Amino acid sequence: MVAPRYFVPLAVVVLTAAGFAIAATRWTVWIMVPVLLLTLWDFLQGRHALRRNYPLIARVRWLFEDLRPFIRAYVVESDREGRPFTIDERGLVYARAKGEVSTHPFGTELDVYSDEYEWLGHSITPTEEAPDTWHVRIGGESCTRPYHSALLNISAMSFGSLSANAIQALNKGAAMGGFAHDTGEGSISRYHRIHGGDLIWEIGSGYFGCRHRDGSFNEELFAQQAASDQVRMIEIKLSQGAKPGHGGVLPGAKVTEEIAEARKVEVGEDCLSPAAHSTFSTPVGLLEWVEQLRDLSGRKPVGIKLCVGQPHEVFALVKAMVETRITPDFIVVDGAEGGTGAAPQELTDNVGMPLREGLILMRNALVGTGLKDRVRLGASGRIHSGAGMARAFALGADWCNAARAFMFSLGCVQSMKCHTGDCPTGVATQVGWRQKGLVVDDKAERVARFQKETLKALREIVVAMGYDSPWDLTQHDIYQRIDSARAGAIDEVYRFLQPGELLRAPEQTQYARSWRVSRADTFRRVL
Repeated sequence: MVAPRYFVPLAVVVLTAAGFAIAATRWTVWIMVPVLLLTLWDFLQGRHALRRNYPLIARVRWLFEDLRPFIRAYVVESDREGRPFTIDERGLVYARAKGEVSTHPFGTELDVYSDEYEWLGHSITPTEEAPDTWHVRIGGESCTRPYHSALLNISAMSFGSLSANAIQALNKGAAMGGFAHDTGEGSISRYHRIHGGDLIWEIGSGYFGCRHRDGSFNEELFAQQAASDQVRMIEIKLSQGAKPGHGGVLPGAKVTEEIAEARKVEVGEDCLSPAAHSTFSTPVGLLEWVEQLRDLSGRKPVGIKLCVGQPHEVFALVKAMVETRITPDFIVVDGAEGGTGAAPQELTDNVGMPLREGLILMRNALVGTGLKDRVRLGASGRIHSGAGMARAFALGADWCNAARAFMFSLGCVQSMKCHTGDCPTGVATQVGWRQKGLVVDDKAERVARFQKETLKALREIVVAMGYDSPWDLTQHDIYQRIDSARAGAIDEVYRFLQPGELLRAPEQTQYARSWRVSRADTFRRVL
């Protein structure tokens, strides 16, 4: 009996021989000979067992693996099943970016009696007197050059992860719309500078753009870069939602001349981002570095970004603020649901606090220590709509950032190829011919239009709720299912602290244990 692994090669050999025997047409020969050679190669190679046992046809599996994300997204999934973003969610961004109608017919498709439905309470007397736009002043008493920020800005995405054309389009869109563009930890590239849009310069543990050859922080380089009028704020990245507590390496093979120029490394040299910073190791040390950067930057706003992990570390930080009277000008909370590029699967799925819980914890830490008036609070993590922004404001945010939503405005189709360099729309790739599909001028208009229309949607919600500004929203305005029989305001699920409560009576709060084991001179738990 012939073993199954011989069936395909024998069949291909027979068919090829038959084709020659009957004087097959030229095109048949051109097809069958390469197929025969490919089949024999699979049959004889010893690396892949599946191809060796099932030559040629095993390759069909690879084909469907490549096509699976597209088949699932466009054929199998319903409008609300896709992840990380559903077709409906992406469609909303596309419509706003293109200037198309973003309305929906025939009512909501959500099951309003399940826990998937969460609502904002509207008013019987909406107010049309709300301003058309709002800005938030970022920069405390220590700043002489505060930044009046838009309420929706582009979150951190580095050149190198995104293409040159994508960076240009984002920055030009930011310049057109009057909002800010976060550089990501890859620092300021030549493509960030072409169109002059406002920049938030993010500094990670690799100190790219302001480092010595050994990877340590370089004060002189920092001061030179920060002096640019285009740089409006400095953001210290402690962690990010997709891979909190994890460093990274950009292999030297991917470090081009342009990337090396931006990051201040050598062409072809590995770019290492350690898991932790080397400039500080304690809460007080972090705040002293914040103050140093503020001085070196010419008194521009300096803040931090983090995905919340251990609550006691947050309380250690606010205790240090109380003791030293040094405060960052802002804190951006990045939710664990965030993420634009490559990250270890296990960290993405299992590590880090979601935006809602992280934002509430940070809000409570600042309010509970009487610091909220001195520190602006940003929210980032899967925000793509005016409703999402309204929820963030109700939980304590002062403004919002978005990353993937702006990628969608550039034309991203969620092909899940960000980490391979094979992005089909030229957004997340360094391959020249793929980038050419992304036309900077056209996509910049879409970026600006999406931001404008989303803020317009936020205003419509604020007006419908009877408020004059999004900062009037509170936890009492968000309702959700508590169980199958009850619904209530979100403060029936989460406790929101009163001003100074952590200083007056920490043992009476839900954070008593974490507060007790935190100390200003260490991020470690003190037992």
